[in-house]
Amino acid sequence: MMQHIISNSQLQVSVLSKGTEISSIQSLKTGTEYMWNADPAFWGSHAPVLFPAIGSFKDGECSINGEIYRIPKHGFIRHNEDISLCQSTATALHFQLEYSEKTLAMFPFKFRFHISFELHENKLTISHKVENLDDKDIHFSLGAHPAFNCPIHEGEEYSDYYIEFEENETAARTLLSSNGLITDKTELVLKDTKTLPLHSDLFNDDALIFKKLKSRRVSLKSKKFKQTISLNFSDFKYLGIWAKPNAPFVCIEPWLGIADHENTDGNYLKKDGLITLPQAQSFSAEYSVEIEE
Repeated sequence: MMQHIISNSQLQVSVLSKGTEISSIQSLKTGTEYMWNADPAFWGSHAPVLFPAIGSFKDGECSINGEIYRIPKHGFIRHNEDISLCQSTATALHFQLEYSEKTLAMFPFKFRFHISFELHENKLTISHKVENLDDKDIHFSLGAHPAFNCPIHEGEEYSDYYIEFEENETAARTLLSSNGLITDKTELVLKDTKTLPLHSDLFNDDALIFKKLKSRRVSLKSKKFKQTISLNFSDFKYLGIWAKPNAPFVCIEPWLGIADHENTDGNYLKKDGLITLPQAQSFSAEYSVEIEE
């Protein structure tokens, strides 16, 4: 699969042309690989880009202005081979996708989607921009789904790792139904703490979805090694944390939007967290991955 590589004195990053997934973040000082390798025995993705939807739709479909549409789970940037590379330098890549007959059949809005990757020292910044090319408001969700190796080093266990939040948090997860839809049920996960210990059973009931965190920076840390992966996501409202049970990775997912509610009437324009973008306007949001060694 074709990939594009950027690097500086500290990191080398690979981005797949298909879906613009980050497939590798490797330290040039230590050789350490931080991104999940997409082993299909567990989960065959590295870091899907989520647009114009996040999560699943009830019955796999939604209604927009009275018409039925089938937007894929997590949208159509994921696995997309029509995204074009517009600009590249040694340390930066810029891709875009413009609406087409193919996208209009799934999502009846005219848009131009941009995503850029830029390295600066030990930080990779991922920037998104959506332009409204339509003659009306357009509506969408936007998010990221990066998966990081966990454990990172031989001899470590999954339980050696924890997520550290920027602020002390008392926060409940929003529970999902058996088919991946949002419910009204919640479960307290964090109680006046900055730390979420990882363990093999943590994701038995699917993702941990946090709607009301104070923190806009979280870090994946080990009790045994000093390497740290930090995500800064100040432009994003929600955070998902997920892995396949017993898989050697963890996803840390900043979201603007969320899956359908289990009791939805199917009206797309009522979705929680949906972004509304007026005609001729643009919307931008970015997050960053910072490696400390």
